[in-house]
Amino acid sequence: NKRIREDRAIAIAESAEMIFKRKVEDIMIQIKQLKRDREAMLDLSPTDAQSLVLASDFDAAKFVEKDIQLGVAIRNMEITLEIAQSRYNHLFKS
Repeated sequence: NKRIREDRAIAIAESAEMIFKRKVEDIMIQIKQLKRDREAMLDLSPTDAQSLVLASDFDAAKFVEKDIQLGVAIRNMEITLEIAQSRYNHLFKS
């Protein structure tokens, strides 16, 4: 009975560690994507050689709102990552 409990504990710990590690990696990917999205907003180049982006077509208010929203999302994800990494290290790297 003791051996069965030990095997179950090991299986549970291994599963939790793998999922925790994957979650940390997923958060890192999400942060990178949000940063790329934010940088892509600065690309105001024409869609092709024959088109132009006119100043009148640029909506500054929408740009600012989206930039701030992405900034908040990035910061929230960075906080989540910090917490997840700290807990992962505490639980599995001690």
